[in-house]
Amino acid sequence: MEVPAGLTSGKEPAAAALPSVSLPIPVQITVVDALNLRALKSNVLFTLVRVEYNGAVLGDSPKTHVLPDGSAEYDFSTSFECSPDGPNSLDVLVQKPLLLTVLNVVPKEKKKPEKITPLGQAVVDLLPLLQGVRSLKVFAPLYAVPASPSEMLHPEATSGLEVMVSTKELLLSATQFSSGNLLSITLEAAYSVPEAFTSDAQQNYMACLQIPAAGEKELPLLFKNGILKAGGDKEPLPRPKIWPLGPILAPGALNIPDSFIVGGRYEDEDGELTKSEDREFRMQAESTKRIVWDTERRCFLDAAAVAVLQKRIAECRYWPVELCRMSMASAGKGKTNKIDKGDEDKQIAFHGVAYVNMAHLLCPGVKQIRGAFRVFNYEESEVFEKTKIQHSIFRDLRSQLSLVKEGLGNSPVSKAAPNKAQKEEKECSVMQYSEAGTFLVMEIKLDRPLVPKRLREELIRRVKELIPPRPALQPRTEGARKVVEDYHKRVTSVAVNILREYHKLFGKQQAMDHETLEEQKRQLNYELNTSGKYFAFKEQLKYSVVKIVREKYLKTTAFETKEQLQAFLSELYVYLVDHMHIALNKFLSGEDVSPAPPSCATMEQLWLFAREAEANKDLKLASLFYKQRIARDQRSIQSWVDYGAFCLLYEDATKAQECFQQAVSLDPQNIQSLLLCGIAAVKLQHYKEAEIFFEDACCLEPSSIIAWTLSGLFYETQNNYIQAERNFREAKKLLRAQFEEEEQGRILEAAEGEGKKPSSPSTDPGNRQTQEVLNPNVWAQKGHLCYLQKDLVNAKDCYERVISFVEDAVDLHFVYLRLGSIYLEEKEYGRAKQIYLLACDNSASCLTWLGVGIACYRLEEMLEAEDALSEANALNNTNAEVWGYLALICLQGGRQLEAEQCYKYTVKLGLQNEALLREIRVAQHHFGFGDPSL
Repeated sequence: MEVPAGLTSGKEPAAAALPSVSLPIPVQITVVDALNLRALKSNVLFTLVRVEYNGAVLGDSPKTHVLPDGSAEYDFSTSFECSPDGPNSLDVLVQKPLLLTVLNVVPKEKKKPEKITPLGQAVVDLLPLLQGVRSLKVFAPLYAVPASPSEMLHPEATSGLEVMVSTKELLLSATQFSSGNLLSITLEAAYSVPEAFTSDAQQNYMACLQIPAAGEKELPLLFKNGILKAGGDKEPLPRPKIWPLGPILAPGALNIPDSFIVGGRYEDEDGELTKSEDREFRMQAESTKRIVWDTERRCFLDAAAVAVLQKRIAECRYWPVELCRMSMASAGKGKTNKIDKGDEDKQIAFHGVAYVNMAHLLCPGVKQIRGAFRVFNYEESEVFEKTKIQHSIFRDLRSQLSLVKEGLGNSPVSKAAPNKAQKEEKECSVMQYSEAGTFLVMEIKLDRPLVPKRLREELIRRVKELIPPRPALQPRTEGARKVVEDYHKRVTSVAVNILREYHKLFGKQQAMDHETLEEQKRQLNYELNTSGKYFAFKEQLKYSVVKIVREKYLKTTAFETKEQLQAFLSELYVYLVDHMHIALNKFLSGEDVSPAPPSCATMEQLWLFAREAEANKDLKLASLFYKQRIARDQRSIQSWVDYGAFCLLYEDATKAQECFQQAVSLDPQNIQSLLLCGIAAVKLQHYKEAEIFFEDACCLEPSSIIAWTLSGLFYETQNNYIQAERNFREAKKLLRAQFEEEEQGRILEAAEGEGKKPSSPSTDPGNRQTQEVLNPNVWAQKGHLCYLQKDLVNAKDCYERVISFVEDAVDLHFVYLRLGSIYLEEKEYGRAKQIYLLACDNSASCLTWLGVGIACYRLEEMLEAEDALSEANALNNTNAEVWGYLALICLQGGRQLEAEQCYKYTVKLGLQNEALLREIRVAQHHFGFGDPSL
C-alpha cells in the first residue's frame, strides 16, 4: 500500500519531562467508527484510519466499506507508551493531541493500482488523562482535506470519529495532580513589525520563552511558523487557538476544541500600551503588517515546579520572551558542524525581546494575565539586568532541538565569510523593533492561582474572629418611663403633704389678695423649715431624681470639669421643673393629663442636628446627637456607622473601630461597615486585620467602585504595587462602564426629546462639559471652600448660583444655612429671612428656625421672631443663642420675669456670642430692669 507523503507532522523532541512516571504506561487508542463521511466526499466507498502521535505513525486500520448512511465501522486499536525518558513524556502528552487521518481508498482497476488519498483529519486532546481520568470516549470532529492549497472549505466539521482512549492506571495520582498546576501560554500575534519583514517562504518567524521546572531544569516553549500578514482586516474575535503542530493536511483540525481568543478592552489588560493615548496606535497596528501565531503551548508543573515558578517570579518579575526571524535557506542537508558565536549571529536575524511582567500572578486569586508587551532589540547585558537571564534561549534551542531539520542549523559552508546580504540584514535589524513600535500580544494562564484567594466563607469566619463578642446593650426605654412615673408620684405626694400643712395653718379657705398670699407663703416656708419637714420632702424626691439621672440620662460616672457639671445640672433642672408642672397640673385639676411628650426630633433630624453641630465645630454637641440616635435605636446600623465616622475624624480611632464592628455584627454583609472597619484598622496600624476587611468587602460586592479603590489604596500603603494596580484597574473598569451607561442614557434621552439620532459620547464632547458646568454640587462645594476661607463674597455668589438651579444640590441644607448667615452678616435681613424659611421648609432644625428668629427680630417683627425661636427651642432646648434672643424679645415686651429666666438659661448653657451678651445687658439697662445675672 502506498502511503501519501506529508501525512505526518514534524516531530519535536521534548524539552523536559515534568512530573515523573515510574514505569512506561501504555495508552490504548480505539477508533470505533466514523459518521457522515459522505459530507467530505459524496462518492467515497472505502476508507481506512491512520493514527499518529508525536510525529510517529501508530498504525493503519484495515480498509472498511462505507455504508449508505455515510458511516464506517473500524474497531481499530493501537497504542503508545507514556514514559518519563521516552519520546512521549507527560510534557508531550499535555500539549500534543492525537492525530487521526481518514484516507479514501480507490480500489484497483484493470490498469490502475489502488489509490489512497487523504479525506479528512481529526485530533483528540489527551489532557484529561492527566486530570484523573483513565478512560475517555470522544466524538472528534473530522475536517476535510482540501484537494488543492487554494480550495476554500467550510470551517465547521459536519462529520466525525468516535474514539476511545484509556490507560490501565492513572498517569498522575490525585495528589500529584492537585498539588501541581497546568500552565497555558498563548502567543497571539506581533503587531507593528519592521518594514523589512517579508512573507518569503524561506523565513521562519519564531518566539520563545522558558518556564522553570523542578530542580535546575528549564522548560523552553517554542512558537514556530508565525504567519506574516501584509495588512487588511483585523483578526476576528473570538477566534480559535491552534495546536502547536507543524502544517497538516486539514488546517481546520489545528483548532483546539472549546478554546478561543476573545480579546477585550485595552484598558483592562495586564501588559503595556493600556492608556487611552495608546488606543489609536494599537487599532491601526492591528490592521497593518503583523505576524500571527494564535498558538497555545501547555505544560504541567508538578508541586516542585510550581514552587520554583512562584519563587522565580518573586525574585524577578520580568521574564523575557524572545522574537526572531530565522532563515531556512542556509539549511544544509549534510552533517551539522559545531556552532560558534559567529555562526549563531549569522542565523538569528531581527533578534528582539519583550519583557513580560509576571508579578500579577502572585496576587491572590489571579490565574491569568493577558496584554501587549513592547519588543526591544536583544542586548544580553540589558536582558540580564532586567531578568537575570544570562543568555539567549534560542542559543540553547539550537543544541537541544534538531533545528537543522527545521532549517535552523549550519551547513558545512556556513563558516565561510558572511556575504553582503547577510551583513546588510544584520545591520538593518538593529533597533528596528523599537523604531517600528513592535509589540507582542500574549496570554499566560494557570489552571489554579499560585496564591489562592480566600473564600467568602473563610473571610466571614475571619471577620467574626476579629470582632469580639460584646454584651447587648439593655434597652432603657421602659426603665426611663418607670422612673419618670415614680418622680410624678413623689411630686404629687409632696404636694399633698404641703397642702395639708397649709390647711393646718390657714384652713381650707384660700386668701384672694396678693399681700395676704405672700404673708401665708412666708409663714408656710418658716413652718416647713423649722419643723424639718422641708428637708424630709427633699429626701423623698432625692432618690427619684437620682434614678432619672441614671436611667433617663444614662449618666453613671463623674464629670471631668465643672463646666460639664453645670451644663448638665441646667438641663436636668429644666427637665425636672417641666415634669413637676405636669404632675401638679394633673393633681390640682383632677384630670388625667398626657404624659411628658417624647422628643419631637426624628432619627433623621437628630442626624441633621449632629451634622450641623459638626459643621459649626461644636463637636461636643455633635457627639451628643450621634449618641442620642444610637440610644433611640441600638440596632440601627447607620447610627453606629455615623457615630463611628465622627469618632474616626475627631475623637478616638479605637472608639470608632468599636462602632464599626458593632455595625458589622448587626449585619456582616454591610459593605460600608466592612470598609470602615478596614480604615479604622489601618488607622490603628492593624494591617493584617485591615486586609481581611477590605478583601471581604471586594468579595461581597465585586461591583463596588469604592471597595476596589479603598482596597487599592491600602495595598499601595503596604508597597504592594502589583495588587494595588489590579484593584485600581478593576475600579476604573467599573467606573468607565458606569459612566458609559449614564452617558448613553443621557444621549438617548436627549435624542428622544429632540427627535434626533443619538450621537456617541466620543463625537459629542460637549455633553460631558455640560456635567461639569450645570451641576449644582460643583458650585456648592466651591461655595463651601470659599466660606471656610472667609471669602464671603465669592461664597455668596456660588451659593446664589446653587439655589437658582432647578435641581437641588446634595447638601442644600448647608447652602441655605451658610448663605443665610452671610445675609445676616451683611444686614440683609429680609433676604436672610427668606433663605432660612426655605431651609425650614426643606429640613427644619433648631438652627434654621433660629435664623428666621434672628432675621425677624432685626426686622422688628417680634411676634414672628418669638414664634420662630419657640420652634427652635422645641427642637433643641440647649441652644444658648436661642435663649439669648428670647431674653431680648421678653425685655422688649416688658416681661422681666421671663427675660431673667431666659437669661439664666443663656448663661448656664455657656453662650459664646459676646456681642449678643452685651446686647442683652444694654437692653436690660435701657428698660430699667435689675441685673439679670443675679
